[in-house]
Amino acid sequence: MTKTPWHLWVVGALSLLWNAGGAVDYTMTKLNVASYVEALPEAALRMLQEAPLWFDISWPVGVWFSVLGSLLLLLRSRFAGTAFALSLLGLIVSSVYTYLLAPEGTSMLAVGGTVALVFAIAIPVILIALWLYARAMTQRGVLR
Repeated sequence: MTKTPWHLWVVGALSLLWNAGGAVDYTMTKLNVASYVEALPEAALRMLQEAPLWFDISWPVGVWFSVLGSLLLLLRSRFAGTAFALSLLGLIVSSVYTYLLAPEGTSMLAVGGTVALVFAIAIPVILIALWLYARAMTQRGVLR
């Protein structure tokens, strides 16, 4: 096995922190924590309440496989890339609803404006980078 490069620990830790943000958002929203959901715009709550089943399945797939990918990266498991790929699939499917098919006036861009646009770009870019990084580390023999 190839020696573990220092950057794996940095990427793994930073990705876990980043993905924990999504996990907190998902958990607080699904548990309907009053102090959290009260801060959401009414249109965002409506969008989530009217979401189809396939969104309710794809959203946690995107969130939790990302967290799992980060943990697997830190555990030096070759399955980190697969977890990030599944997360990307969940993200793509859930984004179809949140950005394209949500009821009028409730899409993430309509509700969140510039901040939503930044996240709409950053999340998939970071996730693709993590997937490519995990694949590269697997190909180099760092992940087993």
